Amino acid sequence: MQPPLLMVPQQNAPEAIAPAPAYYAPAPAQATVELGDLGRILLRRRFLILLTVALLTAVTLVYTMLTPALYSSTAQIIIDPQDLQVVTNDVNPSRISPDGGITQVESQVSVAQSNSVLLRAIAATDLTHNPEFNGQGVLDRWLGTVFGSDDGDRTAETLDALRRRLAVKRDDKVLVLNIIVTAKSADLAAKLANAIAQAYLDDQAAARSKAAADASDAISARLEDQRKRVEQAANAVETYKAEHNMVMAAGNLVSDQELTDLNTQLTAAQTRTAQLKAQVDQLRRQGSAPDATSEAMRSPVIASLRAQEATLVDQMSQFGTALGPRHPSMISAQQQLSDLRKLISRELGRLVAAAETDYERALANQKELEAKMVSLKGKSLDTDQASVKLRELQRDLDAVRTVYANYLQRAQETREQTNVNSTNARIISQAMPALKKSWPPKGLLVFGAIFGGLALGIGMALIAEYLSPTVLSSNQMQSAIEAPVLGVLPGRGRRRSGAAAQKTDAVAGLALQRIAAATRRPPDWPLVPSILVASPPEDKAQRSRVAWQLANAAAARGRRVLFIDINAGKGQKDPQPGVLDVLRGEYPLEAVSRYAPGSSVALVGRGRPTAVFQEAQALYFAHRMLAEANHNFELVVVDGGALADDLNVLPLVAMADEILLVARLNATPLRDVASTSEAVSVMGRLPTGAMLVDEAA
Repeated sequence: MQPPLLMVPQQNAPEAIAPAPAYYAPAPAQATVELGDLGRILLRRRFLILLTVALLTAVTLVYTMLTPALYSSTAQIIIDPQDLQVVTNDVNPSRISPDGGITQVESQVSVAQSNSVLLRAIAATDLTHNPEFNGQGVLDRWLGTVFGSDDGDRTAETLDALRRRLAVKRDDKVLVLNIIVTAKSADLAAKLANAIAQAYLDDQAAARSKAAADASDAISARLEDQRKRVEQAANAVETYKAEHNMVMAAGNLVSDQELTDLNTQLTAAQTRTAQLKAQVDQLRRQGSAPDATSEAMRSPVIASLRAQEATLVDQMSQFGTALGPRHPSMISAQQQLSDLRKLISRELGRLVAAAETDYERALANQKELEAKMVSLKGKSLDTDQASVKLRELQRDLDAVRTVYANYLQRAQETREQTNVNSTNARIISQAMPALKKSWPPKGLLVFGAIFGGLALGIGMALIAEYLSPTVLSSNQMQSAIEAPVLGVLPGRGRRRSGAAAQKTDAVAGLALQRIAAATRRPPDWPLVPSILVASPPEDKAQRSRVAWQLANAAAARGRRVLFIDINAGKGQKDPQPGVLDVLRGEYPLEAVSRYAPGSSVALVGRGRPTAVFQEAQALYFAHRMLAEANHNFELVVVDGGALADDLNVLPLVAMADEILLVARLNATPLRDVASTSEAVSVMGRLPTGAMLVDEAA
């Protein structure tokens, strides 16, 4: 339940007194910012942004004027992952990775920046005596002149300075290294870039030569051990053969060769014996007709005798026909034929005897060979058992000989590789002195400073807004006080045209209509409708203007308006009676109200704050004042001032139908709005609406 009004003297209290609303804790002010509010934030804090841009640009210009000019030169090296194939068995075999060698070339970026490469370039260009790189500035040289020169080694300082001025990059999708050197002199930058590129190639060649030399030395160190192993294995073979009486000829044992030859001879002898035996058997089977054998047919003697026999037979046939059987010629021919046939028989017998003699001789030879074979086989069994160990020793000898030969060949190859550069890399673009300085890029830096200053200024503006948020929009104001914004009035900073004045009147009239539509008053309510306008202290002018604009807008629409200005006459030594006098019951309302010249709006000032009235009494007289005003006026507009600074307004706050807060867009801090809303809440009410003033409109 809402608490009753503060105690009022009952003998003077009217029949109906409005209950005082309960106190509500104000909602905390929300600093939410919408996208459309950013423009207003930046416009309001434009001087901070412009100052930031100006300062950053000025610092950049000073930097570009004071910074010494630097020049950059670039040398390009192309690297083929597939090295030159000089020899078959290279110490540094090249295998292209699955990515086409990109990873291999990428690793060369670090090699090009390594100490060994840079030290080569420093030595080639005598860079340790260059003041730009050796760390000896003007002051150092002057001190060295005064107190004695410092001729110490400056290699470390030079190396560090060169590394800071060096950039090695690989172009995308290609196998090219860009060696970029920056120096104060264009000629020096080009000279250093070319020196580093050449130092990289020399370093790669030296590294490969050293690798080949190390491999050759390692292999050569093993050659003596391998040679000794070969000698030991060969001595073991010869010693074993001597111990077992194993004579070798053409890589084979003599006993094995003899056995093989004897076996061949025995086979031939057996074949010969079998052939002769078959021949003798055939001759024996022919018996009475040995002349039918193949040996007789092949014998030239038998053939000659057979030819003579045929001739004699032919002659005898001629003699028998011509001379008769008893002719001497016939008898002589017969005798010759008989002798010739005896010769043939004796020759055939001789062939049979010769065949038998050959067979017996072949059989004897076969038996002799068989006896030798049996003897050699016995010896071979003993030799074979010894040959098992000999073959094992021979295999060891062959293995160590092969290893030794490979070592010897590899040592020769690696020794030759020390003098051959197989690196497949070359300089494709020599560095040239730059025609334009690379640093500082004045235009780019100024351009960046301007946009960087804008970004920094905008960021600082947003941070400042976050730290001290202001009213940016109607939605933000509505969220802060949890009440609707009835309108936005244009400011008075510029000369207003007639159209602008009409717009202001229209906004005020629309606000009055919204208030009337939202007000829920009983038909017989005895108090005149009232609107109290409040604001933070810094918005005094805007609050007075809004309150007066509402009163004029109501008067322009034919309504009788009473305007109470709680600040009128404040601070005067002898002010006219006003609303404070009415709240103390010293004056009636008619006695303190007056009409403004040329206006239909009645005015009531602050009055005399000579005596302090009690709250209960003030509430009663405030109620009576509004009841009296109901007879002569249709609307009361109260300029309540800054509620947090003036508690005398409490009775008017308690009796007002509508409480409007006024704030300036992009100017009034949200904390001041929250303080004013909290003051209204402390007085037992809540804001029912707000009016905003846009000074930029």
